[in-house]
Amino acid sequence: MQIGGAAPIKMWTRGVPVEEDARQQLKNIASLPVVFKHVAVMPDVHLGIGATIGTVIPTIKAIIPAAVGVDIGCGMMACKTTLTASDLPDNLGPLRSAIEKAVPHGMTPKKYGRDKGGWETPPAETDAAWTRLADEFRQLCELHPRLEKTNHYKHLGTLGTGNHFIEICLDENRAVWIMLHSGSRGVGNAIGTHFIELAKQDARLHQQNLPDENLAYFEEGARYFGEYVKAVGWAQKFAAANREVMMTRVINAMRKVITKPFETHVEAVNCHHNYVQRETHFGQEVFVTRKGAVSAEKGQLGIIPGSMGAKSYIVRGKGHPDSFNSCSHGAGRTMSRTQAKKLFTEADQIRATEGVECRKDAGVIDEIPMAYKDIDAVMAAQADLVDVLHTLKQVVCVKG
Repeated sequence: MQIGGAAPIKMWTRGVPVEEDARQQLKNIASLPVVFKHVAVMPDVHLGIGATIGTVIPTIKAIIPAAVGVDIGCGMMACKTTLTASDLPDNLGPLRSAIEKAVPHGMTPKKYGRDKGGWETPPAETDAAWTRLADEFRQLCELHPRLEKTNHYKHLGTLGTGNHFIEICLDENRAVWIMLHSGSRGVGNAIGTHFIELAKQDARLHQQNLPDENLAYFEEGARYFGEYVKAVGWAQKFAAANREVMMTRVINAMRKVITKPFETHVEAVNCHHNYVQRETHFGQEVFVTRKGAVSAEKGQLGIIPGSMGAKSYIVRGKGHPDSFNSCSHGAGRTMSRTQAKKLFTEADQIRATEGVECRKDAGVIDEIPMAYKDIDAVMAAQADLVDVLHTLKQVVCVKG
């Protein structure tokens, strides 16, 4: 796909539906003068704010904050254990309860007092991780004081809401894996929101012809460019540490329920899928923004989750240059959360998650598997981007 004066759009979407609104967003992105070579579109592509989710956007000497988004550094972590399916208890309810007690999840609206999604008294794992992040955060707050009054320390090692989850899965050989999905939580949202607004303010003066104000970008040399690079880099470190703390907490919770001794991290992956970093492609140093996409350099391991009740995949990248060494970050939604809640019922949710120990109430209908694309079709569409190493199926799923 290509439009006059715009960069080409290369799509890995054969056999996968792409809504018309998403196609228009892609055209908007491709029309930006800072885009390098082409825009790469993954099979899980769907409508986002400003930029489509499931898109790889290479830019020269510029970054689009809204393309990175507000869940900066959101991503996946998975580790294989020495346990097998037969080592799990027949009743998985206590295991789910133990994980839910070990990791704060969900959110309490401010009017109801303390947020159940944050720590009241952070544990030692959070303290240790925060020590490595605190100095750089203080420097960011000196430049942008509003970041101080955000959820940061008390959100480190917590899950959140929406499509974030913790799962116990079985692979094709019945080995037990732990897999989780979360990002930079409240502080990442605050950083993203703050700099998106600054970019829009800047664009009103210097980028009047933008097709969408959410595509406002900072160019190298602009007032906030360097500060955004530092802030987004810090948020990405926070997100990776957040997943590591949660993983430690989940493993310790499992050891309290499963009496058999076991080892973890037999194989392990911790990868972002909402982030930006400097990379070199086609001989040019560029900023690569992966908005709902995973780095899939040759030999690199990644994680492509399905939905509640669907398969997930541990993959190895093939390093396809036209995808800027990327692959999809999941199945991708086919409908909004509001649509899903209108269309499906609790009975549908119960049927769709049969065999999985998880919430099945009205509060998670927006995450029902039918609100997502067919993960098998998504994987088929990107067969030239990754090789599948392991196929995982959840038996326990914790949602916020």
